[in-house]
Amino acid sequence: MSRREKIEAMLADDPHDPFLKYSLAMELRSEGQHPRSLELFEELIKSDPPYVQAFFMSAQLLVDLNRIDQARAQLREGIDQARSQGNAHAAAEMSELLATLGELGEDEL
Repeated sequence: MSRREKIEAMLADDPHDPFLKYSLAMELRSEGQHPRSLELFEELIKSDPPYVQAFFMSAQLLVDLNRIDQARAQLREGIDQARSQGNAHAAAEMSELLATLGELGEDEL
């Protein structure tokens, strides 16, 4: 049984576990299943409370897919959410990634 299959089995038992969803999204990303990975990250972002790590990892994936403007928007929202949840470390990580992306839009690169 693969790591992804193990995570999926655990998620079947507890479909609302955010860490398991996050783990599955990360596995799918590593397998190159980017659309499904982004879907899971989006579910986590829309959960209550939003799963802060999902903002950062989805932004990284969007950068990998050269969807820079979307990554910037994701990071800005993630920074706000991290700060509101008192997660200064996550806010700082996302701020650093945002700074590396600069202010140019995709059509200006």
